[in-house]
Amino acid sequence: MNIFRLAGDMTHLASVLVLLLKIHTIKSCAGISLKTQELYAVVFATRYLDIFTDFISVYNTIMKLIFLGSSFSIVWYIRQHKIVRRSYDKDQDTFRYVFIVLPCTFLALIINEKFTFKEVMWTFSLYLEAVAILPQLVLLQRTRNIDNLTGQYVFLLGAYRALYILNWIYRYFTEPHYVHWIPWIAGIVQTLLYGDFFYYYFHR
Repeated sequence: MNIFRLAGDMTHLASVLVLLLKIHTIKSCAGISLKTQELYAVVFATRYLDIFTDFISVYNTIMKLIFLGSSFSIVWYIRQHKIVRRSYDKDQDTFRYVFIVLPCTFLALIINEKFTFKEVMWTFSLYLEAVAILPQLVLLQRTRNIDNLTGQYVFLLGAYRALYILNWIYRYFTEPHYVHWIPWIAGIVQTLLYGDFFYYYFHR
């Protein structure tokens, strides 16, 4: 653990809390892509298969439970809550899963550190997380109507990934033999996807 990793985790947590705050208090999911939220639920479900078998730390387990619980809660709110679901713009949120899930599955099967079920699922989650924000970014470009909480949510997600890149750089120079190309490349791709949003966010 280092300051960049901790800051990244807290920023990621803050993004989830901002989104839950918007949905729970305002009873609205306007501007939020259900497709992206469902992809994130898949990301955490496939990444944390080891939650009950491999104990790392109390902090690690708590964070896993938070991200799993919150991601599925958000999906439930948008799909099932009788008030929240009315504000979901299904006609604009039309990005097709197949263009994301199939390439990520193919890459995970051929490019991984070890060809085991858990390792392939973990690698798949890295590839999927890198591009899961695409439906959300497309939705924001289509509607051009970004409220403060939605903008803060997407900004915090991008900031979380940027902080993780700083964490990797720090660990590369302070830990011997710390080289992990798959999460590095996936993380860089994910951060670059936020570039256009960051430009307009700061411009506003």
